[in-house]
Amino acid sequence: MTEAAFVDDGRCFACGPYSPDGMHLRFEPDGERAVRAEITLPQRFQGWRGTAHGGIVMTLLDEAMAHACGAIGERAVTASMNVRFRGAVLLDRPLVVHGEVLWKRRQVIGVAASVAFADGTILASAEGSFVSRGPLGKERYGIPDAEPIAGSP
Repeated sequence: MTEAAFVDDGRCFACGPYSPDGMHLRFEPDGERAVRAEITLPQRFQGWRGTAHGGIVMTLLDEAMAHACGAIGERAVTASMNVRFRGAVLLDRPLVVHGEVLWKRRQVIGVAASVAFADGTILASAEGSFVSRGPLGKERYGIPDAEPIAGSP
């Protein structure tokens, strides 16, 4: 993997407050090693009529796993991810996105995530491995490390 500076400037497509076209996900703790967010996907994230694009669903899962790593104090990036689609993720319907840490060995973190309807019906799930890039520090994902860039929304 090429070395890069992992700086949260608030422009993450999934959780960044300064991403004009993003999802603006806001994860909350759900136990010591897990997080959850609620979202209703609008029409602009459509794949087939009335359903979310599979890449958007994968983004939800990936982001939940990254934020779960943050719940244990790790700033981590995706190394691998396996996804299972179980049902159509419908647009304009409340969804619950959940992520949790399963294990940690040295710098590798095993994580899982799901996207479900509010009634608990799981529509997609994933397991993955993330690599820690160091401690998260006092900031959290989706909250910029620095001041917004001049002229940003």
